[in-house]
Amino acid sequence: MSPAQHPPKNPSAMRLVADLVALFRKAAGYTQAALADRLIVAESTIAAIEQARRPLVPKLAASMDQLLETKGALVTAVAAMPEVDQFPLWAESYMAHEREAIALSWYDVLTVPGILQTEDCARTVLRNRVPAYDEDEIETKTAARVQRQEVLHRKCPPTLSFVVWEAALKLAYLDPLARAEQLRHLRACAELPGLALQFLPLDAPTHAGLDGSFTLLETPAHQHLAYTESQRGSQWVSDSDQVSSLARKYAMLRSQALTPEQSMGLLERLLGEL
Repeated sequence: MSPAQHPPKNPSAMRLVADLVALFRKAAGYTQAALADRLIVAESTIAAIEQARRPLVPKLAASMDQLLETKGALVTAVAAMPEVDQFPLWAESYMAHEREAIALSWYDVLTVPGILQTEDCARTVLRNRVPAYDEDEIETKTAARVQRQEVLHRKCPPTLSFVVWEAALKLAYLDPLARAEQLRHLRACAELPGLALQFLPLDAPTHAGLDGSFTLLETPAHQHLAYTESQRGSQWVSDSDQVSSLARKYAMLRSQALTPEQSMGLLERLLGEL
């Protein structure tokens, strides 16, 4: 069964694992901070797991079992969870992983990637949604999207790679001033250390990304995940074979795209046309 075929998420399994982690931690005499220190993870990670806001991954479950002497109980509980419970399908879960990721590879086809959008661009994209958001929702979601850009400026930022189809740069839905601001923002982002921005030209003879946008993500525990979005909604992809397939697709897209230097030249040319 593919991820898209799973029934709607039932939070009971994830809640059960969260309660077990809290129970075993307290029984062993650890605070969340002390447990996080022993496991070399952020205290916020332990808190999020115990609040069922993020999944317990198998590698961390094994480390907890060993430290808390729980005889494999957490590993067994995680293995028994349906995949849909291990990897929630809502965007908030993705953003939680995005904030802590050590590597992100992002392919977008019709819009500038959300994490690279200016405030005006984000607001306009959200305003074009059908069915429409009300103005309060638009402002809330715009602020949240802009805040996500903090990941670009972390003290230890992730390795970031973006491949964007040139069509996304036409930005006809923006007025000229907002379009110029967005293009200049992309140029500034392209100069950040550890970030590679590439564009797939409209006249490219081959195109490995015709099936739509996706993101590849590596967690601090070196778990490889993918996140896809479509008209039907968003979904996590955790199956290793499917993640591998998307990784190979991304590698092909990078080879088909302009180099980062050529992509910077495209931005300069588009800015010169305004």
